[in-house]
Amino acid sequence: MTGTAKPAGQYEATDIRNAHPRWQPGNFEKNVEAVDRLAALAAAKGATVSQLALAWLLTRGEHIVPIPGTRSPKRIEENAGAADLTLTDTDLKTIDEILPQGGFGARYTEGHVPTWI
Repeated sequence: MTGTAKPAGQYEATDIRNAHPRWQPGNFEKNVEAVDRLAALAAAKGATVSQLALAWLLTRGEHIVPIPGTRSPKRIEENAGAADLTLTDTDLKTIDEILPQGGFGARYTEGHVPTWI
């Protein structure tokens, strides 16, 4: 979402993204395109992609509590702004069309899928 991602093979040899399915050729390009489309939707609403993602999470139900990470006070303010972003039914439908499965490529590599208790 930051616009700084590179495809697999362009990171240090020990970087997990080299093996991660979402960074592999074919998936990587589709994910970059999806983020570009989400950025356009966010910009039209006067928001960032991060705010759009957090606002979307807030529509998933009261049992969902987003816990965004950050490295700066500026990002904390940005993240908090997501609570004021209203997503219409049309916005939600558009997001679902852009990312029908939540991303292109598996979330975890084979053998590394967590077990939730």
